[in-house]
Amino acid sequence: MAHSNTTASPPTGHGGLKREVGVAGLLFASVGAIIGSGWLFGAQKAAVAAGPAALLSWGIGAVAIILLALIHAELGGLFPVAGGTARYPHYAFGGFAGMSFGWFTWLQAATIAPIEVQAMINYARHWTWADGFLNKDLTLTGTGFLVAAVLMGVFVAINFLGVRLLAHTNSVATVWKVAIPILAIFALGIQDFHGSNFTVHGFAPDGAKGVLAAISTSGVIFALLGFEQAIQWAGESRNPRRDIPRAVLGSVVIGTIIYVLLQVVFIGALPPETFAGGWAKLDYPGISGPFAGLATLIGLGWLATILFIDAVISPAGTGLVYITSSSRVTYGLSRNGYAPQALQRTDRNSVPWLGLLIAWVAGVICFLPFPSWQKLVGFITSAVVLMYAGAPLAFGVLRKRLPGMERSYHLPAGTVISPIAFAVASLVIYWSGWDTLWRLGLAILIGYALLGGYSAYAASKGVPNAPRMDFKAGQWLPVYLVGMGIVSWQGTFGVGAKGNLPLWWDIGVVVVFSLLIYYWALSVALPAEEIERNIRGVEVVDAGGH
Repeated sequence: MAHSNTTASPPTGHGGLKREVGVAGLLFASVGAIIGSGWLFGAQKAAVAAGPAALLSWGIGAVAIILLALIHAELGGLFPVAGGTARYPHYAFGGFAGMSFGWFTWLQAATIAPIEVQAMINYARHWTWADGFLNKDLTLTGTGFLVAAVLMGVFVAINFLGVRLLAHTNSVATVWKVAIPILAIFALGIQDFHGSNFTVHGFAPDGAKGVLAAISTSGVIFALLGFEQAIQWAGESRNPRRDIPRAVLGSVVIGTIIYVLLQVVFIGALPPETFAGGWAKLDYPGISGPFAGLATLIGLGWLATILFIDAVISPAGTGLVYITSSSRVTYGLSRNGYAPQALQRTDRNSVPWLGLLIAWVAGVICFLPFPSWQKLVGFITSAVVLMYAGAPLAFGVLRKRLPGMERSYHLPAGTVISPIAFAVASLVIYWSGWDTLWRLGLAILIGYALLGGYSAYAASKGVPNAPRMDFKAGQWLPVYLVGMGIVSWQGTFGVGAKGNLPLWWDIGVVVVFSLLIYYWALSVALPAEEIERNIRGVEVVDAGGH
């Protein structure tokens, strides 16, 4: 299809939401989401999985996230709408793909908060009043489940105060959340740093597989996630075209620097006897709260006290941000016609209150099949990256179909970076492992039943803004999802994987398969006229029209 020279304007208005958040609020939203429970556990989990080579895991993870962030920076400035990551594929591929990635986005946003609650409960075991919240295998007891549900309720209640107050509160919390890891970096690095720790059992004791597995299953990618929060809040940004790219890219840089330095000092500060049997057998008193336990072990009791306090503040701040984002994604799904229009209702503080209640219910349900931090991390990492995978595809289509569209941030070499970003996202999904991906597949089927069922009902009843499915433009998606599942099943990562695709061959298969899907998707995407119609349709609805 021919390229278009259109200068169509992206949607800018938002009927029920108020544009009250500045660049600092957006930046702090993203940084606050990145610096959460990931910093409390990520370094220890990655060290156990990969040894000192965990530094390579962080480097690879950072490259993956930076590639995806660059794509989102252009799209976020182009389409400043609430729940933006759920909506980009809708513009480029129509209803079926839009509905699918909208569900992936909501699944991610609604299930991060339970991870943060789980992290708070894990660290709370330091205090005697928290006895009885967790079993020995770190799963929630009945009492722990009730406490987790109440904490989720507190997050929701605070969100009812409105996004402006939440943004200010989050900004203050984020200053704390950034300051404490930096304090830990300096204190642990100065106290007693053992350079020999990086080589005593070999730099990479489990080789490349350990490095790659740590990226998804040990919390590396999970820790670096969160930059998209500025995009989810775009409908409430005062100057989204200017501020969103700055917030997205700035948050990734800040988060990457902090996490890499935390990994360095964690490995270096460990007394050699704590991993005398190898990194896989790393153990010391208080390891369930890795940094606080390490601080106590090496004589930094004052730092341990601060870290136990931070173990409540940091996850709580991140949980608050993601509850907010979950309700905005729900709002966006309703705007696009995939969910009932009642989900667009806002209260006197311009808060989409039904979306908040749904976020609480979904979060509580998450404590049932995934009751421990580690299990939740593997599941959500794959869900998150699957959500992110839609952005490079939408980016490629919009660059191809609407090259003349005004862009506040124009990514250099974007047509080269976008297929690479899609392939990298696919690799991270694959590294999550078969035992995680088959569960994710079930969650995807549930989403199709819910959103697909409503969309069919809305179309049959002539509900305003009922989406067209556009199966032709989204024909590649089922092939991609099933194909990734088959490769994971036959690969070497995760419990239950068959191992028929050896390491490196499996990576080659994933990359080639991803590139074939990418260019197939670009070739069957909607024509420019229909993309423009989708954009105008969302603009009218967001501005309060019908």
